[in-house]
Amino acid sequence: MEQQEMLELLEQVRSGRTTPRQALLQMKMQPFEDLGYAKVDHHRGLRQGAQEVIYGAGKTPEQIAGILQAMAGRGAKNIIVTRMSAEAAEKVKGEGIPLDYDPLSRFGLADPAPIADPKGLIAVVSGGTSDMAVCEEAARTALAMGNRVERVYDVGVAGLHRLLARLDVLMQARVIIVVAGMEGALASVVGGLVDCPVIAVPTSVGYGANFGGLSALLSMLNSCASGVSVVNIDNGFGAGYLASMINHMAKED
Repeated sequence: MEQQEMLELLEQVRSGRTTPRQALLQMKMQPFEDLGYAKVDHHRGLRQGAQEVIYGAGKTPEQIAGILQAMAGRGAKNIIVTRMSAEAAEKVKGEGIPLDYDPLSRFGLADPAPIADPKGLIAVVSGGTSDMAVCEEAARTALAMGNRVERVYDVGVAGLHRLLARLDVLMQARVIIVVAGMEGALASVVGGLVDCPVIAVPTSVGYGANFGGLSALLSMLNSCASGVSVVNIDNGFGAGYLASMINHMAKED
C-alpha cells in the first residue's frame, strides 16, 4: 500500500464511505504476501515512499514472474527488476506481464506507466562508454521513480573539455550521479564544479591494478571535493535510488 493509497483509505473512513473495521481489514491484508520462496513486502511503499524492488540475480525466471504477478495483483506499477537475465525477461513477457527490458543494464520495468509530473533533474555522468551498463541502471532507476534525467556520457578526465562543454546540464541538476572506473577521478572533478550533491559510483572497468573497481572506490572515498558520497562498485541502482530520494526532498522550483 502506497502512502497516497493510505491517505485515500483514511479519507474514506472520515467521510463514512468505509467503516473503520473495513479499513482495518484492508490494512491487515497489506503487509506482506508469502509465496513460499519470497515474502513480498506490500508495505514497502508506505514505509519508505517507494515500493519493493526485485533483485533478479540468483532468482529463477519463474520466481521473478511470480513476485511480479503478486505485486501487480495489488495494483503496483513501474516495478523495478535489477540484474535481470534475458531468459527471465522472456519468461515474464510470456506470462503476459508488460515489461520494458534493457539488455545492456539488465534492467526491467514491469507494468510501466507514465509519470505524470517528473521532479527536478538528475544528471548521470560517465567517464567512458564502457561504464554505460552501470549508468543505464542508475538512469533507468531514477526515471522509474519519477525524476527527470539527463545523460552526459563519455566525458572522462582523459578529455576534460568534453565535460566542460556540458556544464550547462551539470549546473541545473539537483543531484549528479558520476559513474567511472579506472582511477575514478571524474567524481572529484565534478564535485569541484557544482553546488549539488554528487553520488559517485565506482565501476569494475579497468586494467589489472584496478582490482575490479577497488582503485576507483578508494579514490572516490578519498575525494577532496566536498559533497561527494560513494556507493558500492557497479551499484547503479543504489545511486539512482538515493538520487531520487534526495531529489524528491528538494523544494519545487
